[in-house]
Amino acid sequence: MSITQDSPIGILDSGMGGISIWAEVVRQMPFEEVVYWADSAHCPYGGRSREEITTLVRSGVSTLVEAGVKLIVVACNTATTAAISTLRAEWTEMLFVGLEPAVKPAARETRSGVVGVLGTAYTVGSEMFRQTTERYATGIGVRVIATAGNGLVEAVEKGWEDAPETERLLRDYIEPMLAEGVDELVLACTHFPLLIPAIRRVLGDRPVRIVDPAPAIARHTAELLRERGLLTDRTSLGESRFIGSGTAAETERLRKRAEQYRKHLTEENLKH
Repeated sequence: MSITQDSPIGILDSGMGGISIWAEVVRQMPFEEVVYWADSAHCPYGGRSREEITTLVRSGVSTLVEAGVKLIVVACNTATTAAISTLRAEWTEMLFVGLEPAVKPAARETRSGVVGVLGTAYTVGSEMFRQTTERYATGIGVRVIATAGNGLVEAVEKGWEDAPETERLLRDYIEPMLAEGVDELVLACTHFPLLIPAIRRVLGDRPVRIVDPAPAIARHTAELLRERGLLTDRTSLGESRFIGSGTAAETERLRKRAEQYRKHLTEENLKH
């Protein structure tokens, strides 16, 4: 299948997390078609080995390539860290957009000189994260406090964003960072923007900026497509299709959650 301007954008995630990226892609490029692949049968990825993650992600990429996508957003920090170099080597004609923790903008904006990063154990323990932190933060005198948010991906997958247990977990992870003077909180897992209302409750009135990478990822995706002449010239709203490794019921639940999150995001943007 040949790639054209009207080919869809592919988005890949371990489960619900890519919703945060999808919502921004759809908001910024409303006329694009999107195919979202979720590996619901194997979520979460954070506790798996690099080899396991790469094998799982390859399956998703193969499915999206067969669907005729023109670009694939690997909307998962863990999958990007583990597999992006392999994907680019194996699918040399495909455009890939990966994620890395947004340490650079946080280090640039911090006033206290201390940046917090909340991610999966795999991401914050990776060599890629160490290099990113050293290059953009510690190398310029900014201290980074990285915490693995164990249990938070599972909470999002179960729809427990507002559960008291989830807020307690967030307090356990975030309050020690606040005690160290963090004024920038980087969300280094795409599941975590779905927890922003709960995170704001934990932060209270403290002057801490939450760094959600989704808007920047959507902008970068649009720029890549524009550079390659692959932005659609349609003037009718594009449709999104949700597929994955889970059951039909899980995929439908994902679709509904995505629409709910997009509605919430639209309402938040209107407020501000």
